[in-house]
Amino acid sequence: MLSLGIGVAGYFVGQTLYNAKVGINTAEVKGLAEKRVEADLAHWQIRYTVSGSGTTPVSELYEKSEADRARIVSLILESGFEDAEVSPGVIDYEKKEFRDDKQTLVEERHELVGSIDVETRKVRLVSEVRSKLNRLIAQGLDIQNDAPTYHFTKLNEIKPEMVKEATMNARVAANQFASDAGVKVGGIRDARQGGFVIRDVGEEYGDTKRIEKDVRLVTTITFYLTD
Repeated sequence: MLSLGIGVAGYFVGQTLYNAKVGINTAEVKGLAEKRVEADLAHWQIRYTVSGSGTTPVSELYEKSEADRARIVSLILESGFEDAEVSPGVIDYEKKEFRDDKQTLVEERHELVGSIDVETRKVRLVSEVRSKLNRLIAQGLDIQNDAPTYHFTKLNEIKPEMVKEATMNARVAANQFASDAGVKVGGIRDARQGGFVIRDVGEEYGDTKRIEKDVRLVTTITFYLTD
């Protein structure tokens, strides 16, 4: 009985030392995954302005503003966008007063500013239609054609693939490390997934100016090393 007890105790001590050794022999490496994607959603805003002197009836300016809006919306729809993608906004009114050094009123002006928002999945069509607005500008419309923003919204669809790729690349690095050290790579002890970073192609910062974007993921993985 005494011999059996000593033998069992020796087994557990040996097993504990073995586990501790494996736990100490680890390698922490990073795995990188990159993927080029295209934006799948665009936001585009057009603003148009109608102004007149203080003697111009405001009702007349509103009529002109509504007519300008109708012409802009018509051009957008004729170019391939759907009604559901185009949202005309309210028309904001502002009365401006200009005074001299003695605060005497010199001139009054009425200004009406309207906006039209376009939200679409037809991202390639936006730049094409933007250039068409120049026709209306040439015809006398006061239009501010704001630069669109482009967004990638399908990150969840590519996450599993990128996580897998980053993990595989991390194991490749661990295998090289283990080979140099004369050991083998075992299972994963710990894994930390970094955040997904989306950047416009060719840009260090920002992710809304270009249709083409780069998605990047870095994972940090600790592997067990075995003899």
